[in-house]
Parts: sequence; structure tokens; C-alpha cells
Amino acid sequence: MKHVGVNVAADILMSSGYAGVNAGFVMVSADDPGQHSSQNEQDNRWYGLISHIPVVYPSSPRDAYNLVKEAYRLSEKYMHPVILRSTTRISHTRQIIEVEEDISKEKKCKGRFDRRIERWVLVPAHGRKQKRRMMDAWKRIMEEEGHPPFITVVNPGRRRVIIADGIAYSHAVEAVNTISNPDEYTFVKVNLPVPLPYKPIVEAVKDAEKVLIVEELDPVLENQVKRILYDHGLNVEIHGKDLVPENGELDLDSVSKVILEFEGREPILPWKPMEPLKLEPQIPPRPPVMCAGCPHRNSFFIVKVAANKARLKNPVFTGDIGCYTLGYLPPFKTQMTSFEMGGSIGVAHGLSKVSDEPVIAVIGDSTFYHAGIPASINIIYNKGRAVLLILDNYYTAMTGHQPHPGTGKTAMGEPTYRVPIEEITKALGYETYVINPMNVKESINKVAEALKKYKEGKPVAIVSKMKCALEALRDARRMGIKLPVYTILEDKCTGCMACVYPIGCPAIVVPKGSKKPVIIGDLCAGCGLCAQICPFNAIVVKEPGSPDWIKAWY
Repeated sequence: MKHVGVNVAADILMSSGYAGVNAGFVMVSADDPGQHSSQNEQDNRWYGLISHIPVVYPSSPRDAYNLVKEAYRLSEKYMHPVILRSTTRISHTRQIIEVEEDISKEKKCKGRFDRRIERWVLVPAHGRKQKRRMMDAWKRIMEEEGHPPFITVVNPGRRRVIIADGIAYSHAVEAVNTISNPDEYTFVKVNLPVPLPYKPIVEAVKDAEKVLIVEELDPVLENQVKRILYDHGLNVEIHGKDLVPENGELDLDSVSKVILEFEGREPILPWKPMEPLKLEPQIPPRPPVMCAGCPHRNSFFIVKVAANKARLKNPVFTGDIGCYTLGYLPPFKTQMTSFEMGGSIGVAHGLSKVSDEPVIAVIGDSTFYHAGIPASINIIYNKGRAVLLILDNYYTAMTGHQPHPGTGKTAMGEPTYRVPIEEITKALGYETYVINPMNVKESINKVAEALKKYKEGKPVAIVSKMKCALEALRDARRMGIKLPVYTILEDKCTGCMACVYPIGCPAIVVPKGSKKPVIIGDLCAGCGLCAQICPFNAIVVKEPGSPDWIKAWY
């Protein structure tokens, strides 16, 4: 899972260390230094420390391949779960890997429940015993696993020592080889930063004058090294986060500057950092924007117009994690908070208790199934007041169109029951309105009616149902369906920009030097939103779709 996904799994994670496992169990945490696509850049090595679960951290894709197997061996040796940490650069790097053996696709056997209830029923009397088992395994790992591939000491006996884990080790080795004399350094490659085996650290540092600890994000390694050196009476000059950045990704340039400063030299690179490639023709910039035909665009437009129609003044839109988070941007401005999956409904509930402002919680279908249902129950049970706007586009679209309980397919692609969101909200006690955002005027009237009910004090849920545009386009190709393409009639267009500013569709552009917009046919998905809102009927179908083109959207 992603690093923030571990937060959701933390409850069982903390207990799993107590219970242990009966066969190899490895949990992968994909951390995100630099926050490339996340709301934070938490360092999940901390989870290993507070749960007493070892963390294995590779320094390259090849390392990752080998260490997955080593993590399973570690897990089975101690009958203990293991965390494998990957970070952005490891996950987004390619490397040639020689596969050592084939892995059978067939299950070799089935398990049988081990009825040692003391392990699985963690009431306090059992938990106290299990913690002793867990701490014994923890101490044995620190004592016995200080060897390759978990800890590797390179060039021992030097006066300068660099201790690094994961991708930071790769950067440090390359930096020293580029700007310094690698023969002057002992390198300690750490692939098991939690718990850190102490013997190789003591051995590597005992004759050193200076130690540098390089790691990405928090001083998890540094804190353990300092404790080990203190416990063994080693007095040595040690540097870590006083030189190494605590925020963002490390790279060759940043680590090289750290090495220079560590050596007492000017932290100025003796080379120029790499410049971006100059490509011809120039690739146009693509700001974050919802796709052409995205149903969220229609939904946001409908809700904002309906709010004016229902005289709902200045609603607060609490947002969530998904494609629709882009609603925080103009022209919609329909995401004013975004913290966690499912957070929109909880935050809306809280605001409804402390403010008289109207609140609309925006959440996607996958997120609703995943984390929105308990918060929806809380609003009803605790008499909160908020509108639920649930955007059902049939898929977990933001992360790759994985299926969910509303897709009608299992994770393996097998047909299954499609759990209807609208039936859930009805069962919880919400007055539920289902809209088709492709029918703009009808949907505006429905949402306005729903918002009037909300003003009367009734709990309201609006479910907007329309397939993700990317999936609709793919399904149309598979089914041999042609979607319609729209165009703007120049003689009818007045240049009012009603099709440009309120919806921000990337298929509609205003050419340089022109006062009238045009539609880029290759980008048009045929949703028809622009045609429905044009006050002068200047937008018409240029290329008709197949007779059954609407099937691709539902």
C-alpha cells in the first residue's frame, strides 16, 4: 500500500507484531518523499519502531528483487511480519534484473487454522505474554542479522564513515566517487534500518574520526546509531540531519553538497546540475486538469448552479482524495479541505456542529465504499447537517481504474454483485437523489430540490452516476462505438465564453488573437456539457456518434 494507506491498516499492524505469523508475511509500504502525489511525506520506518516490526529497505530495483525474498526468509525465521519500504526513486527506476528461479502460479497447498488461541485473541492476559515473544524476536534480529544482505560494510577501517540506507546509500556512493576519494571512506550499507543491528555499526565506527548518516526524510537511522554509539562508549564526531535535508527527495546534487560540507569544503558543486532535455517540438505544459468529458466537471457545474437556484449561500465544500480533488482549482473551487480518504464527510460533520454555514461533502465512489460509510452513519446518528455529494464514476479512476464494490467486477475481473451507493444512503436515512450529470438541466432541478430539503433540516445525499471518461472512451473502442464530436458555429458564437470559464474543458480553447473559442475535435469526448450550457445554441454535433453511443457511458 501507499505510505498513507498504512495509517488505515495501523490498528491490525500494531497487533500483528504481538501475534506473529505462521508463514512469511511481508507488507510493502510505498513512501513518497517529495509528495509527488500525496498529502504528506510521512516516513513509515517509524511504524517499524512503534510496532516492533522489522523494516527492510532496498537501495535499487535489483536490491528490491533480492530483498523481497530475504524479507520473506526473515519473516519465516522469526515467525514475525516484515515491512518492505520502497520510496519514489526506487519505484520509478528501471534496472536489469536476472531472475533466479521461476515462481509457481499455482497454489501449493491450503492452510489450516492454528487453534493456539493465546496468539490470536489479544485480551490483556494473552497480549502480555505475546509481547514478551515479540520483544525476544526483536532483540534476536538486532543481535543476529548484522550481515549481508541486511548490513554490508565496504572498505572497513577508514577514518571517515558513511552510514546510509535505501536510495540514500546509492546517492552517497555515487557522490563520493564523483567528488572525493572513495578509498578514504568506509561505507555501511543498511538494508535493515529497523531494528538496526548494532555489531557492524560498532565495528565500522570504533576507529573512525567522523561519521555521516545519510537517509531520506526523518532521522530514524541517525537516532539508532547515536544510541548504539553511546551505549558502547564510542565518542566520535557524528553528522546527520544537521547537514542532510529533512524534506523532499534526495538526489546526487543534494547529497554531493552534504559530502562537501562534511569534508569541510565549500558546499558548491564542481559541476553544473543536469539541465532538462531540449526537445523539438516543445512539449506543451499540461497543468493538472480534469479530462475532457470527465463527469466530475458536469457534476461540479450542476451543483454550483443548483446552489444559486436554491439560494444556498456560500456553501463550504469539504473535499476528499481522488480525481475530483482537482475541483479546488478554478473555475469550480469545490474542494476547500483535503486531508485523507473519507475525510470530507467527517470534516463536514464537524463543521456542521460549529458553524451555521451550509456544508457540502464531496466524495468519490471508491472512497465512499472505502472510508465514507462510517462517517455517513455518524452524521445521521449524531444529528449533523451536511449534504453528501457522491461522485460515482464506476471505478477507482485516480490510481488506475481498479474495480471496487460498485464496479460489478472483483479485483480479479470476475463478474460480481454491484453494490448500489444510493441504496446504502437510503438505508442510512438520507433523502437520496440520483442524477445523470450528462442531462444537465434535469440534474440542476433535482439538485436544487435536494438543497432545498437540506435547508429544511433534512439529511440529503446526491449520487451523480456517470462512467469515467477514460473508461467510456476505452469501452467505446472495444465495442466499436463512435462517440459524437461537437463543434462551435462561428456565425452563431458571440464570444460570451459561457462554454470556457464555467467548465474549463481542455477540449475548448481560445486561439491566440481570437475572441471566440473552438473545440479540438481530437480531444472532444462527446459528453455534450458545452452544448447544453451555450445560451446561443452555437455548439452542435459535428460528427454524429453511433446510434447506441450512450451505452459506452453507462
